[in-house]
Amino acid sequence: MLLPGWLDLDAQLRLVAACREWARPPAGLHEVRMPTGGMMSVRMVSLGLHWYPYGYRRFAEDGAPVKPFPPELGLLARRAVVEAYGGGAGRGFEVGAGGGSGVGAGWSVGEAGGAQVAGAAAYEPDIAIVNHYPHGAKMGLHQDRDERVDAPVVSLSLGDSCVFRLGNTETRTRPWTDLELRSGDLLVFGGPARFAYHGVVRTLPGTADPALGLVGRLNITVRQSGLER
Repeated sequence: MLLPGWLDLDAQLRLVAACREWARPPAGLHEVRMPTGGMMSVRMVSLGLHWYPYGYRRFAEDGAPVKPFPPELGLLARRAVVEAYGGGAGRGFEVGAGGGSGVGAGWSVGEAGGAQVAGAAAYEPDIAIVNHYPHGAKMGLHQDRDERVDAPVVSLSLGDSCVFRLGNTETRTRPWTDLELRSGDLLVFGGPARFAYHGVVRTLPGTADPALGLVGRLNITVRQSGLER
């Protein structure tokens, strides 16, 4: 479910400032090496538990304990799920892989409410991953399968816009939907889309509001891990 412009400028500024604090060492922003030996073009920082390919642990890349998951981020994510699936807002777009490759192709439009989405009613987020996309960065199609529950994933966009690709749940091939995510947009993966392949085809440099003081794109994904502590 996509809610465009869900975060106003003040909320975006607060999140950018928080991301700068989370990015500081120890357990700060870092590059990620994949099992194949290649490096991801995005840099990331984890909160609550440290993500690595493909799992979670309590310690970051530098050996320091991972930063705690901020309660205020959990409150924001729970509100996001309520507004996406709990009814009342009516301003969301249900994004489905309806085919086509242009930006926005294949959208199915529906009201942001009334859906019975797995894990939404009892959503208790406890981890987050912050990705920084410098100019030229992208992310290949992948599934979020490292959590132990099927609760929704909350995704918040800050800074430069990007072309986001939402695929199907079976393969990395078509059908998929390409759409433009802008700063302040909220995207919630729940229900049938929870395990869809997805990724960032490219960012659109220079599209961020200068007031944010941000170069590139930040993406905050908030999740419920379902893992024992």
